[in-house]
Amino acid sequence: MGIDDIVSKIWNSITDFGGYLLNNLDMVAFLVLAVVTILSAIFVVISKEAVHSALYLVLTFVCVAATYFFLEAEFIGVIQLMVYVGAITIMFAFCIMLTRRTIMEKECDCE
Repeated sequence: MGIDDIVSKIWNSITDFGGYLLNNLDMVAFLVLAVVTILSAIFVVISKEAVHSALYLVLTFVCVAATYFFLEAEFIGVIQLMVYVGAITIMFAFCIMLTRRTIMEKECDCE
């Protein structure tokens, strides 16, 4: 078995995998959407800024709605967008903006 055989086997396996991905683009899109959803949900929890956390929450809700569309549950996806992204997240954003920032900051003993 020469180096040409090894290279051709590697190339054939790469092209076979590429063909598999092209035939299953919905699976690839779903996996990318799942990764984005999980990462944005993690950033909701670990973000230090409350506004950033609310924006990551918007991204999480939109990704969940897109997952409903993948499952062919369009009505639930639209309700997810209207209720959670449109109402709940906007309410969170207003609450964050209307609270005073000094509540969350540590008090300084500068004297």
